[in-house]
Amino acid sequence: MTTRTTESVLRGAGALCALSSAILHLMLVPSHLEEKPYIGILFLVGSLALIYVTLGLARHNPAPAWLVGALVSIGMIVGFTLSRTIGLPGGYRESDWEPPYGVLSMIAEIGFLLAFAAWLNARPAGTLTPPLPAKVPRADSTLTSRGPRR
Repeated sequence: MTTRTTESVLRGAGALCALSSAILHLMLVPSHLEEKPYIGILFLVGSLALIYVTLGLARHNPAPAWLVGALVSIGMIVGFTLSRTIGLPGGYRESDWEPPYGVLSMIAEIGFLLAFAAWLNARPAGTLTPPLPAKVPRADSTLTSRGPRR
């Protein structure tokens, strides 16, 4: 694949994963707002951030969206893991994976992180922004190196 094609595929995969996770968490907001309001609010904030990520991956410089998406995905994975092991503040502890939401959201978040890692690996060393297009002189230019054409 060409670099441009690779970039497009990775951005699309990242956007799909971010949007999937956002939708899954938005579906859980109402029940979590009733059970533990702060969990519902975190789900809502995380979902809105992932919608930003989905849109941001279509921009010329997707680096901020990738970074936000990675942080939110890691946070969601950590929160999910803690809520099923030692528990979260306020005595919040889950005993199962909440099928299908838990499994699907973990797949989406891990998928996003894998796409992000592949995107980072595909970038030229030391850059997070897309390369600028080369400046090509216009064919209809009236200026030459010696001045205007006559």
